[in-house]
Amino acid sequence: MDHEKSTTCCCVLDASTYVGFWILKKLLSRGYSVHAAIRTNGESEIEEKIREMEATEERLVVYDVDVLDYQSILVSLKTCNAVFCCLDSPEGYDEKEVDLEVRGAINVVEACGRTESIDKIVFSSSLTASIWRDNIGTQKDVDEKCWSDQDFCRSKKLWHALAKMLSEKAAWALAMDRRLNMVSINPGLVVGPSVAQHNPRPTMSYLKGAAQMYENGVLAYVDVKFLADVHIRAFEDVSACGRYFCFNQIVNTEEEALKLVSSLSPLIPMPPRYENEMQGSEVYEERLRNNKLSKLVEAGSAC
Repeated sequence: MDHEKSTTCCCVLDASTYVGFWILKKLLSRGYSVHAAIRTNGESEIEEKIREMEATEERLVVYDVDVLDYQSILVSLKTCNAVFCCLDSPEGYDEKEVDLEVRGAINVVEACGRTESIDKIVFSSSLTASIWRDNIGTQKDVDEKCWSDQDFCRSKKLWHALAKMLSEKAAWALAMDRRLNMVSINPGLVVGPSVAQHNPRPTMSYLKGAAQMYENGVLAYVDVKFLADVHIRAFEDVSACGRYFCFNQIVNTEEEALKLVSSLSPLIPMPPRYENEMQGSEVYEERLRNNKLSKLVEAGSAC
């Protein structure tokens, strides 16, 4: 397997996102060669780190891409065996960004279809692509078969959820049409080292409607290191297929809510309802299910 890894090249696009950066680091640590495709949005601290890494890491090559420029994507994919598609808006989400992310996802998948060396696409989506609709509070099991409702998301201005749902659906439709091997990972809110510093606006976009998610038992979070491992496992496991909900903890008690707020400090303050109701002990019913993920993790060593 070590020889296979040394001759396998993976593209991470966009490697300058918080999740993309951790996937990049994990791939390099596991012996893979990596094309780090970076969208130029003004040089971020993560982008600076990746360019510094390129100077010392012979298995890393950096490419500047524009996801609306199909040709630039093709260049970054050349000779790669897999692509980890991690599109996230560093400025957060609004209605305009929804369209841009959908178009970007389509271009990435189409470019994969035109690149003969690509064996698998690992598409990074979100739980928000699945948890927003009118009846979510009455549904017993919310799993990979579920999708957020487009009209509901638009009416509530849940732009993060709408962008993730529409871009993932577009990617799946095109991948199936082109007969491409694709797996999607749908993580909960991503937490981890310096997340408030490196991923503030996407984090806040995810948390729009957090109180409703919490009360409906669909608020969950995942550690970015675990999430990166899951992406790589989904690539390495030939039996991996379809969608995978990915989270470490469902937030359905006041104690868990306080832990989450603390992990995001100083990005968000303590919610007033918790300051005023520290004696609360209500436990909301968990609705999220990730049985598929458990099987994937148990089957391999990456996680």
